[in-house]
Amino acid sequence: MHFGNGVVTRCRDVLPSEFDGCSDLNTTRFLRRLIDEERPDFVAFTGDNIFGTSAADAAESLFEVFGPVMESRLPWAAILGNHDQESTMTREELMTLISLMDYSVSQINPAEDPSSPANARMVVDIEGFGNYNLRVNGAPGSHLANSSILSLYFLDSGDRATVNGRRTYGWIKESQLRWVRGVSQGFEGQKRDSNQSADLILPPAETPALAFFHIPVPEVRQLYFKEIVGQFQEAVACSAVNSGVLQTFVSMGDVKAVFMGHDHTNDFCGNLDGIWFCYGGGCGYHGYGRAGWPRRARIILAELGKGERAWMGVKRIRTWKRLDDEKMSKIDEQVLWDLNSSI
Repeated sequence: MHFGNGVVTRCRDVLPSEFDGCSDLNTTRFLRRLIDEERPDFVAFTGDNIFGTSAADAAESLFEVFGPVMESRLPWAAILGNHDQESTMTREELMTLISLMDYSVSQINPAEDPSSPANARMVVDIEGFGNYNLRVNGAPGSHLANSSILSLYFLDSGDRATVNGRRTYGWIKESQLRWVRGVSQGFEGQKRDSNQSADLILPPAETPALAFFHIPVPEVRQLYFKEIVGQFQEAVACSAVNSGVLQTFVSMGDVKAVFMGHDHTNDFCGNLDGIWFCYGGGCGYHGYGRAGWPRRARIILAELGKGERAWMGVKRIRTWKRLDDEKMSKIDEQVLWDLNSSI
């Protein structure tokens, strides 16, 4: 979103005919249009919510940028990018405020015991701020109403770091990967426990997961040479450190797609070792973009299967993008995962 100070913050990389009167409010208007058009159940923000160097007051900018989704009374979650903390708040302060905002289901960091909501102690040996898991339960009234059928992993990919004297972008650390592996294994244990009761109509054998973080992993650069859906228009600005995120997700087996921010003029999805890595494309008007290339956002749809008497678990995950043009154009629709195929 790259929000600054509202109406006084000018747009970047728009056509000369669009520049006059163009400000952060164009970003706000786009978010409202997206919500009206798609009527989503949930909204995820993948970092650089505010452009710290342009935001005079980080808290005020956060309330403005998330205003439309709070007004809609939709549950929403956010993670941090590499620019959020460049204003008046630290990363911990930012995630604390975001976690307390209306309708936010964001967390500063995960609880010590994720199976016990009453246990509010946070994991102290995990790096970053904004590492958490959201469990999506089955349809109300169905036999899966109290069972997780989709997992959403949010991870803090950091901001900047110095490695061997070289400045580079942040990366997801081993402590974070250890945590996310533990969460995934916990779901496996939950499924094993449910299998002990033959009276239950069981959920699908596979509970899919989606991951959200800001800075792409180094392997995304390989997609320049592979078939993709969307456009690859700028170099992948990743860390010089490869911490093994892709290998971890492959070994876990549940992550079907990853959604990233950071590189504003990349809006493609590409497959790496069976996992889709997808950019959203630039959404905010104060972030860099390309003049004449509309701002855009990615939509994700998880479809439930239909049983004979009730809704089942997730059977398919699809995605497309909406453009901030006159028609709110819908482009690049694709299937990311299907329970009954090898996609």
